[in-house]
Amino acid sequence: MPRLFVSALGAVGGVVLAQLVASALIVFVPAIGSAPGRGFLSLLLGYIGVVFALRREEELGGITRMVFPGAAASRESTYKILDTSVIIDGRIADVCAAGFLEGTLLVPQYVLRELQQIADSGDGLKRHRGRRGLDVLHRLQCLPTVRTELHDLDFPEIREVDRRLIETARAVDGVIVTNDFNLNKVAELHGVRVLNVNELASALRPVVLPGELLKVYVLREGKEAGQGVAYLEDGTMVVIEQGRRSIGQTVSVTVSTVLQTAAGRMIFTRLDDEEAGGRR
Repeated sequence: MPRLFVSALGAVGGVVLAQLVASALIVFVPAIGSAPGRGFLSLLLGYIGVVFALRREEELGGITRMVFPGAAASRESTYKILDTSVIIDGRIADVCAAGFLEGTLLVPQYVLRELQQIADSGDGLKRHRGRRGLDVLHRLQCLPTVRTELHDLDFPEIREVDRRLIETARAVDGVIVTNDFNLNKVAELHGVRVLNVNELASALRPVVLPGELLKVYVLREGKEAGQGVAYLEDGTMVVIEQGRRSIGQTVSVTVSTVLQTAAGRMIFTRLDDEEAGGRR
């Protein structure tokens, strides 16, 4: 509804301007004074008014909020501003495809330019990351569950991309989607809400309880004598008591302790009774 209101506002402004222009030009072009002439001019300037109003929709946000306070707030709160890191990371596309993120994904032009610069880099690793980001962006545009918009809103007087993202989020009353820890903290200091994909991944890690049985592949030896180390699919380290002899094998282990550290979660286990008995 707010978008329709903005379009109507632009159309009315265009028609009014057409009447003023027709009155001024009738002396020089008498044909404009006829009904077909005025009608054509009204249609032309009305269309131009609609296009202009939609392009300046953010600047007209104050008017739409006054007329449609509830609808405008609801619409604007759906803006999710993507930064370069979260696009290259790619997990945001999977989150959207699963239907856990809705609304409008907003990609500022300066973020797109940064992606293109990375994709054109002479460094092979950077070039691969940049091209991956462009592929992820294309995938997002093809998803039916979300709407992805490239936005021209920019702050050229600000050099840092992170600060531009913060100002963009303020301008559209949106939230920043990132996996950048520093941007996360700076945005929060400026009162801008942030959705961090890494925090989402941590929250969705499978719950492992003491006494639970796991199947893991023992990858290497641990720090302590006799220990083996394995990893869950989410990267969580699993320390296996007396697991060194099982390196290179998939074994059943029983969870004894789950420890949360600053570096992440660690799971301490022991070999299942059958596994331990078979290796004695």
